[in-house]
Amino acid sequence: MKVSKSAETTAWTGLITIVCALCLVFSIKFKADRAEGVLQQSGDVLDGPAVLQINVAQPGPRVSPMLYGLMTEEINYSYDGGLYGELIRNRIFKDDANVPVHWSVVQDGGGSGSIALDTGEPTGAELTTSLKLTVTSAAGHERVGASNEGFWGIPVQPNTHYRASFYAKAGAGFAGPLILTIESADGAAVYARAQVSKISRDWKQYTVTLKTGNVSPSKNNRFVLAASQPGTIWLNLVSLFPPTYRNRPNGNRIDLMQKLADLKPAFLRLPGGNYLEGDTIATRFDWKKTIGLLTRRPGHQGPWGYRSSDGLGLLEFLEWCEDLKMEPVLAVYAGYSLKGEHVAPGTALQPYVQDALDEIEYVSGDKNTQWGGERARDGHPAPFPLTYVEVGNEDGFDRSGSYDERFAQFYDAIKARYPKLQVIATTPVKRRTPDVLDEHFYRTAQAMERDAHHYDNYSRSGPKIFVGEWASQDIDRPWEQPDKKGPTPTLNSALGDAAWMTGMERNSDIVVLESYAPLLVNINPGARQWAVNLIGYDALSSYGSPSYYAQAMFAANHGDTILRSTLKGGATLYESVTRDSGTGIIYLKMVNTSGTAQPVHVDLIGATTLAPTGTAIVLSGTSPRDTNSITDPTRVVPVTREANGLGNHFTYTFAPYSITILKLQTDRAP
Repeated sequence: MKVSKSAETTAWTGLITIVCALCLVFSIKFKADRAEGVLQQSGDVLDGPAVLQINVAQPGPRVSPMLYGLMTEEINYSYDGGLYGELIRNRIFKDDANVPVHWSVVQDGGGSGSIALDTGEPTGAELTTSLKLTVTSAAGHERVGASNEGFWGIPVQPNTHYRASFYAKAGAGFAGPLILTIESADGAAVYARAQVSKISRDWKQYTVTLKTGNVSPSKNNRFVLAASQPGTIWLNLVSLFPPTYRNRPNGNRIDLMQKLADLKPAFLRLPGGNYLEGDTIATRFDWKKTIGLLTRRPGHQGPWGYRSSDGLGLLEFLEWCEDLKMEPVLAVYAGYSLKGEHVAPGTALQPYVQDALDEIEYVSGDKNTQWGGERARDGHPAPFPLTYVEVGNEDGFDRSGSYDERFAQFYDAIKARYPKLQVIATTPVKRRTPDVLDEHFYRTAQAMERDAHHYDNYSRSGPKIFVGEWASQDIDRPWEQPDKKGPTPTLNSALGDAAWMTGMERNSDIVVLESYAPLLVNINPGARQWAVNLIGYDALSSYGSPSYYAQAMFAANHGDTILRSTLKGGATLYESVTRDSGTGIIYLKMVNTSGTAQPVHVDLIGATTLAPTGTAIVLSGTSPRDTNSITDPTRVVPVTREANGLGNHFTYTFAPYSITILKLQTDRAP
């Protein structure tokens, strides 16, 4: 059939329009994926299976026994409002100098009164501000009190005991009682109730237990202390604790501690990065103000926009290590703070060097030493193990250029008293050779994947490496727009993380420590200062991200010896292989960042008998954008299944967008 010229032109114009539209659609998607660092490569086809050769006969170096660990700091309400079990917010009334923020007056049934800050009735040297509760009128069923909103709610669980304590002082004409309740935010439902019958005219601490019944879990609740007769009461250090991990009296939240325990961490870097330095020298983590009785802890302003109670102080950090059977990696303040203040090396720096030596002694000294004795008086006679001490945090940002000299001064003093300690530098230095260098990486998932071989050809003649902060991010500056992404990673980020981890594990003769950051995030609006974080929670619940499960898989499944491996083909595949010399199990980790299933032919060179059946642990999803959330916490979780058809030579197909660990059973190593 002949087509007229005009019809032909119209047809071609229409076809070109369709093609251009399709190109525009794919261009927009490509740009969007690049902006997010998506590793999606659907449709990638290899010319036959990739080949992985594993040298079993000639094992490589040892895997660092402390490779996988934790790094936390007070960001995203990680401690107060997070891991630390305290439910009362602003418990010593110092979060604002003018008004009792997070506290409200309760006036029910016709009662009237007020609350206000009062600096004229200090409880002690550190508790200088109290809350004055004035009951103007109240009788019968009327009540006037002070309520605390908690950290975005007070969590209520059924059949649970809560320990409440507070300091109180009664004014003339008031003797009590005070009624304590955990109730719904509107006061309509009371879940637990207790009473203190008499309040002294002098400051005194009172402790009661509140028990819930068979109620439904909820978080939109408040804590109230109230009176039903006129008078004046002063309050301070008001505290409410639910059950804590291992029942520690000033302890940590159970569900978050269990999630951390499931990561099988070997160490905890404490007290954390910017939190160590503070915005100024005066607001650094001053460890001596975080030990002993809570009445001796004034708290301090943190660098992320809110105040820290210091309830989770140095000893609590160490007990956290003890509870999870991990070692502390102790970071000591090195004379530099975030807003540029620094202490000049030499005489001015010496008190800070001595403070670090005192801190090391508090951690690891015998109880007969000065600071080891202080730790014993604080309730822990036995010293804690200590291998690594880090001098400062990210001191490459110090524009004065003083870190080289400051590090040398700390290094010499620490080595003179503790020659076996490994001293970590936070940026390259020249005057001394550190034992370990701390390197930080925050990148897109694509960049992490591309740099998975970063340490393959790294010099083995210099310091060892601590990758102390790192994460795949889907936003360039996560600290500037914390609510733009997240709050926790997608599967895409987990794939980038896992590709990077294969490189760290494969080179764990040089990379001796690694820790993802940030670790924790309260997901409530206003609680977040960083966009993408490993574990999310609110007052009631918590969940692990896909990156969390990638971390857990790697940390729980590795041997003690690196097996040299060569992967040919498979541009979207990343591997690490280790062997347990005791059990003979080979742990083959493979990351497939492609949207296409990838067959890999595996050759174990020099292996003896390999069992035909093994175990496959697989984390995968249908899209790299899959993720977990507080309402859908298990959308992306590892699945364990049997792996069949194994041998010294076998082919295994790795699922799209997947992290896989194959556990292969061989004879025990000689």
